[in-house]
Amino acid sequence: MVREAHARHTLWEALAHPRVLVLSLVYFGTAAANYALGFWLPTIVKEFGVTNLQTGLITAIPYVIGAVAVVVWPLISDQMQERKWNTALAFLVTAGGLSASTYFADPVQKMTVLSICAIGLFAIAPLFWTLPTAFLSGTAAAGGIALINSIGNLAGFAAPYAMGYLKDATGGFAAGFLAVAFFPFLSAILVLILGHNPALERSAIPEAPH
Repeated sequence: MVREAHARHTLWEALAHPRVLVLSLVYFGTAAANYALGFWLPTIVKEFGVTNLQTGLITAIPYVIGAVAVVVWPLISDQMQERKWNTALAFLVTAGGLSASTYFADPVQKMTVLSICAIGLFAIAPLFWTLPTAFLSGTAAAGGIALINSIGNLAGFAAPYAMGYLKDATGGFAAGFLAVAFFPFLSAILVLILGHNPALERSAIPEAPH
């Protein structure tokens, strides 16, 4: 099936498509937040003065809440038949949660806002991947998705490294989380600028025989 009714893209056209390149930057935002939170959350919790067992249990809280969000938020998006604003809002919730966590020293308050961050962060993936697959299909989709993954996952190095550097420089996590929060915020802006036509998701045009 072809997702885009207006044009077909070859693999090389997909790799050079401006929309694919922008979506790569968008995905960088979710990857940065994901790696920063996943890498440093146990250290943050450990600084609450709890045991190793308690650290593991407390660290799991945002992930349990996020696991609910990854199911519920996309279902709401499906019912609304709306992607752009839902995806952008998920990025903003992620950025807001990361930023807000820097203002709270109390463990309960900090974990509350980080759990809110997890709601947005976990909801992003099923929402985000409707964006490239709405205008790419077949080999072009495979290549485009691979490029988006490759560029976006550079955050796997950049985000934890930046967090560690800023922690050493400032003695705390606030500067690092604020720096990382910029990327999902930027992703939200880019998603709104790109826009999305949900009708393309429902396109079902047979491909020409090869």
